[in-house]
Amino acid sequence: MSKNRHTPIRPLSRAGLLTAALGTAGLLTLGLPGLASAHVTANVYGEQPAKGGYGAIVLRVPNEEPDAGTTKVSVTIPAEYALGSVRTKPVPGWTAEVTKTQLPEPVRNGRDAEVSEVATSITWTAQGENKIAAGTTEYQEFAFSAGPLPNTVDTLVLPTAQTYAGGKVVNWEDPPPAEGAEEPEHPAPTVALAEAGKDGHGHGGESEDGDHGAAAASAGDDTARWLGGTGLAVGALGLGVGAGALLRSRRNAPKGEQ
Repeated sequence: MSKNRHTPIRPLSRAGLLTAALGTAGLLTLGLPGLASAHVTANVYGEQPAKGGYGAIVLRVPNEEPDAGTTKVSVTIPAEYALGSVRTKPVPGWTAEVTKTQLPEPVRNGRDAEVSEVATSITWTAQGENKIAAGTTEYQEFAFSAGPLPNTVDTLVLPTAQTYAGGKVVNWEDPPPAEGAEEPEHPAPTVALAEAGKDGHGHGGESEDGDHGAAAASAGDDTARWLGGTGLAVGALGLGVGAGALLRSRRNAPKGEQ
């Protein structure tokens, strides 16, 4: 009776699994910034918005209720910012409404022009079943461009109300804490503003259309580069781990099988 010979299983398959796991972990870590805090945040993916210019801002809204999904998100824009123009990026399954308010007296905007009507809120409402799902594993992003941005503040503070199915409302409205102070329970989303350029204006073209377009294009280009860099970093990590595992498997294998 012949004896069955068992061929040693090389650890290459395990190396492949390890590589895949590390790649997935890298994507989860690098691709979803800001979710650990579970706060509504305002993010900038392109060029930093500057005073007097136009900027693209992305509101990131994570769901926090285990038994209810998010059905509405409303951001308040302080009237003193004098934002005369706001445009929203379409979100599939959601509607967006920009509210403008007529001021009792004109104010000067970030380009020192008088305006009497300013944007004071943006509200996104889920249609049908397109809410942010119940639980703590999903989020949605709501992008908009706005301007001219104020030249009287260093940071935009954008209080945001998050409404859940069933009617519960969480107000992310606490002002930024002083340096060194503890973060409040429901901090308002904020966006830092860069200083205006030499011409006294922020980044953007001569017209409103040009300004909005430049802000959106900058955000899109930087997002693509960021995602591309993330993919290269994860790929390089996986290649290095795989190569190391292959070398170790060859050193540990019997001489006749190398």
